[in-house]
Amino acid sequence: QVHLVESGGGLVQAGGSLRLSCAASGSIFSINAMGWYRQAPGSQRELVARITTGDSTNYADSVKGRFTISRDNAKNTAYLQMNSLKPEDTAVYYCNAEYAPNRFQRYYLTGWGQGTQVTVSS
Repeated sequence: QVHLVESGGGLVQAGGSLRLSCAASGSIFSINAMGWYRQAPGSQRELVARITTGDSTNYADSVKGRFTISRDNAKNTAYLQMNSLKPEDTAVYYCNAEYAPNRFQRYYLTGWGQGTQVTVSS
């Protein structure tokens, strides 16, 4: 089993910054990719950013130029640096990972962690 813990959320004024962390632990041989998602009340959960082992990244159009995803492979941890925050960024932020439990098995997708609340005031 793989356990994910998201942290770093909070309340911030528009234009401010937050840095989120996602730590994966458990039976992990390797991680191919990690991603950040968010879900606002009444909205679908959407992909915010994704990063692969080779450090290729992609972002939702709404956060390009403002958010940066990074990864510490040795710690199985992903980060999301969020700058120039807007009220529309308010949501619960979740992460997941594509992982292999051992060298012989394909990558699987983890479930969600508990999420971390990000609230941006006007």
